[in-house]
Amino acid sequence: MLRRMDTDTPATTPAAIPAALTDLEAIEQVVAVVEHSQQHKDPDEFLSLFHPDAVWTTGGGRLLIGLDAIADFTRRVLPAAEWDGQVTYEVVHVLFIRPDVAAVKVRQRYLTPGEESEGTPLYVMAKQDDGRWLLTACQNTAVVG
Repeated sequence: MLRRMDTDTPATTPAAIPAALTDLEAIEQVVAVVEHSQQHKDPDEFLSLFHPDAVWTTGGGRLLIGLDAIADFTRRVLPAAEWDGQVTYEVVHVLFIRPDVAAVKVRQRYLTPGEESEGTPLYVMAKQDDGRWLLTACQNTAVVG
């Protein structure tokens, strides 16, 4: 379901996602950009996906309100992330709450030699007047046990 981006592909922002895509394809593309930004530890690419008033709860339970708080955290944490493997994101379910609001369940996997961990983020995305889908209210949850 998720369109994987080639790891050598230049950064893709929501503004660069073609308008001809269906809403589901556009949402999958946003998740593909999340994956790309995490693989390349690129905070600017990641932050380009957020609504200015977004709410983010980190995997550690820290609540971040607004793009400034999300940016401060991301710029500190993402470039310093210590994984040396691969991270993948897969859309597993999309619920359209309204035509312009979707709850997106994602399977997140960190793969390193001899070790794997998994997360199960929930992204609530909102479609903007210009047709872009942005991360608006998100929770990153680790899978335990």
